[in-house]
Amino acid sequence: MSQPLIDRPLRGIIAMLLAVAFFSAMDAGMKALTAYHSPMQITALRGALAWPLVVIWLCSSGAIKQILQTRWSLHLLRAALGITMLWAFVFSLQTLALADAYAIFFAAPFIITLLSAWWLKEYVAPRQYLVLVMGLAAVCYMLKPDAGQWLSLGALAALLAACCYAVSAISVRVLARSDSAANMVFWLMTFLTLGATALALPNWQPLQAQLWPVYLLIGVCGFLGQITITEAFRIAPAAIVAPFEYTALLWGIGFDIALWQLYPGRSVLLGATVIMLCGLYLLWQQRRR
Repeated sequence: MSQPLIDRPLRGIIAMLLAVAFFSAMDAGMKALTAYHSPMQITALRGALAWPLVVIWLCSSGAIKQILQTRWSLHLLRAALGITMLWAFVFSLQTLALADAYAIFFAAPFIITLLSAWWLKEYVAPRQYLVLVMGLAAVCYMLKPDAGQWLSLGALAALLAACCYAVSAISVRVLARSDSAANMVFWLMTFLTLGATALALPNWQPLQAQLWPVYLLIGVCGFLGQITITEAFRIAPAAIVAPFEYTALLWGIGFDIALWQLYPGRSVLLGATVIMLCGLYLLWQQRRR
């Protein structure tokens, strides 16, 4: 039976900011692993390393008792989207800097806002559509100095990841009408681990002892990020929390500089500024409404 949702925008925004920080650290760890493992194996490790923490969390909170009360079809859809999204994003990190991959991935929040209007019937004002177009144009501008990247496999993979993520984020709002956040996190991690592991087995490479700090980082940050982002989309409209994902670019630039001595170009900084302004405008419009 569907249960009514009580939106808590401020808590949703805080949860999203935390989720972005956790996932950015996880992404940096996954990029570091691309020199040792295939993208699908890294996807499997992302799920497998976080899964024990999810089970411990469920048992300690008592939520494990309701784990079978769920909508299987949507969970399977989210798992398929999650595997495709993570594989595609990790694939893009093989050739792109973290900030560049985020620049393309920034199409996701605007896709989410459009889908929230079409699928969830959440109100989006005409002016907001104009802002969405400006935001998407800013994403394209950030790639202008290297326009050929749109035709590269890495850039196309990042764009595929953005589309999968957008659909998955909207499905959380639909699932939240009948399923708890605990159910959504558990089944996503379970199906993600099983599915990605099965696909990665033919080319599986042994884990390396010197990489265990990175494996641990991916597991812990992936676990915390999954909980906070699920909560963000569960308790607040997608159109409100999605724009705050632009903070990922700040984390991406920081990790690129600190770990790989890669500095962002002027187009990335200018485009990021436009995206931030567009996101803040969308939030302001939602608050006025």
